[in-house]
Amino acid sequence: MTEQPQPTQPPAKRTRGPLVEGVRLVFIALLATGGYQLGTETGRESPARTALFVLLGSGVGYVVGGVVGRLTGRTVSGLERELRRTPAASLVAGVVGLLVGLVISALVMLPLLQLPAAAAWPSIVFVYLTLGSLGFGLARARADEIFALFGLKPRAAGATHGDITVIDTSALIDGRVADLVNTGFLSGTMLLHEGVLTELQSIADSSDLRRRVRGRRGLDVLAELQRSPTLEFSLVEEPGAGDVDAALVRLARERGGTLITVDANLAKVAEAVRVPVRQVHALAAALRPPFAPGDEMQIHLIKEGRDSGQAVGYLDDGTMVVVERATERIGHDADIRVTNVIQTTTGRMVFAALVSADGP
Repeated sequence: MTEQPQPTQPPAKRTRGPLVEGVRLVFIALLATGGYQLGTETGRESPARTALFVLLGSGVGYVVGGVVGRLTGRTVSGLERELRRTPAASLVAGVVGLLVGLVISALVMLPLLQLPAAAAWPSIVFVYLTLGSLGFGLARARADEIFALFGLKPRAAGATHGDITVIDTSALIDGRVADLVNTGFLSGTMLLHEGVLTELQSIADSSDLRRRVRGRRGLDVLAELQRSPTLEFSLVEEPGAGDVDAALVRLARERGGTLITVDANLAKVAEAVRVPVRQVHALAAALRPPFAPGDEMQIHLIKEGRDSGQAVGYLDDGTMVVVERATERIGHDADIRVTNVIQTTTGRMVFAALVSADGP
């Protein structure tokens, strides 16, 4: 799995250039020095002979250094991508596990030194590689449990700007996730799996008009999210990922992120493997007004309203309730029926009428 860098970052080839040239210069210097020694220590000493060996050594060093430098650059770039996509807590746990593995390897090495040299050193190298890799892998896989032993919650430490979220196709088509980002309720790093982008493009190109409209809506929401200054957007490439839903759950689990979806079945699968889920429908239901037109309640009226005949009361959460034709009930409790609920940027207002005035 590789992660595509942001457009503002320099391409990987540019970053590898200085490294390749540096490795090449090292090989040129080493082999030129070797050629000088070979030219002065073998045969009759001659400046022309020495210069020839130095030149040959430099040429071989230039070629070999370029090959080794490019291999080193690719290795470093792959390692950098792997480390960039690894959560910090998992990386720290892996380093601790590596150190523990190396300490155990040092203890195991002592009896191996009694073997003949031809067998001892390959065995020692094998032990160090095996136990070091085993310690790193096990510690990464059990990072949460390891931190929990010390009373730490590494994922909770990233619950601000550094949040990692993985979004699915249904959430983009729904569109309400853009409102969450615009209002500041969602920020940090958002990962878009290439399978989701492929699904959106397929829906947008559908021959069915309704599906085509939904797909284009998802692409518009995606473009809006990418322009958000509070969100760092990243495309994750995973060739041959297969099922997109399974890939999203795996991605969120590997990165220590949260899955954003409106698909109830996908949410249940994610929760089954302990992947945090933010369901847009559940959030909307939680923010839904606790009452709707037609609901009845009792309220204490305390003052006159702005218009004639209105009386005003307040709910326990401070919501203003305006009751029509109820001035004679000011100072008393009144049974009312909700007629309208208005949501504003400053809060919620409820309009109601007396139950006795509304009929039986």
